[in-house]
Amino acid sequence: MVLLREGICPGATAQLIQALRDQNILTVVQLASADIEDLAQKSSISYKTLVAVRRVLFVQYSPFPSTGTDFYEELLASTAILSTGNQSLDTLLDSGLYTGELIEFVGAPGSGKTQSKALQRIEVARVFEVYHLLDALQDLRTSFTGQVTSACSSVKAVVIDSVSAVLSSLLGGHQLEGMSLMMQLARELKMMARELNVAVIVTNSVVQDPGGRGVKPALGRSWSYVPNVRVLLQRGTGGDGLQPAKRTATILKSSRQPTRRSTEFDITSCGTLTNRTTSSQHSAGDLDNTD
Repeated sequence: MVLLREGICPGATAQLIQALRDQNILTVVQLASADIEDLAQKSSISYKTLVAVRRVLFVQYSPFPSTGTDFYEELLASTAILSTGNQSLDTLLDSGLYTGELIEFVGAPGSGKTQSKALQRIEVARVFEVYHLLDALQDLRTSFTGQVTSACSSVKAVVIDSVSAVLSSLLGGHQLEGMSLMMQLARELKMMARELNVAVIVTNSVVQDPGGRGVKPALGRSWSYVPNVRVLLQRGTGGDGLQPAKRTATILKSSRQPTRRSTEFDITSCGTLTNRTTSSQHSAGDLDNTD
């Protein structure tokens, strides 16, 4: 809210500002929305002067009009894409993990959701229940705000491994508090992704589908609306000490890629992804190992 004051623009004399205040016109918005003819009749200000002053204020304080294309290009310019470290996965995810989004990797133990080597480049906080997780996220938001808004910040990702571990025991039956906590956590994670411009990556377990269609992501339908991108990871059969079994990644949800699109990738015996690509921004990309 911009208050009208003497000298705010050419023609804004002390006498004019006082005359406007006498008519309860205190801000630029109020002057912009006022009936100029009526205001001129009730005050000692000429119609011509009011029009001229308002025109100047419009130029000074009105935002430039922008189109949806302008907004989209501005959004792309502020978005970083983090490599997963694997070319096949990057291609599946339309080049990698996008900051400003919540990405979920779903899979059974051993499917490749977590990679130990990545922990060497990630500050780890160990929490075992949702209240501590919410506290940790709040502390993270406070400490990262100054860093993330900086153009040279190296903080580009926040990883929650695993979200189902801290929520599953609170859900089911008539436990309304558990559903409320899940939605509170969802809001916090999505706000963190948008406001701090980081990629928020969560892992989720799977449960048996009662319809006999294999497995499905845990936490139910309410949580399914939370991730911007959801990827199902599955471990294939076969493999030995020298040739590990193939993993399959399948898009379950995405605003950029077709759903049910899949790719195969490998994890070596030391827990690293094969076909690793080089990237200057891949601090959260190494997301694979056994749980």
